[in-house]
Amino acid sequence: MSSPFTPDAVEAIKRHMNDDHAEDGLLIVRALGGRPEAASAVTTDVDAEAITFTIDGGERVRVPWGETLTERAQVRKAVVRLYREACAKLGLPARGEH
Repeated sequence: MSSPFTPDAVEAIKRHMNDDHAEDGLLIVRALGGRPEAASAVTTDVDAEAITFTIDGGERVRVPWGETLTERAQVRKAVVRLYREACAKLGLPARGEH
């Protein structure tokens, strides 16, 4: 599927995720990406249907948003939702503010 996000927007989202929320991405991969043993996760793509991580230096794991996103502003809410779902599934407390 084509992305509703410009290449610059995708790069900004990836940079923000990797610089500020790398641990959150790892939790998402472990809990929702089916890779509980993952040691690292780097956000490598974002499109209307999913966020993609490269784990442990090679394997790509797509985690669906659960809805089709049409605007960049929806990405933040979708990531927070995935993070909270991951924390709940892993039995970890989620941070209040994101």
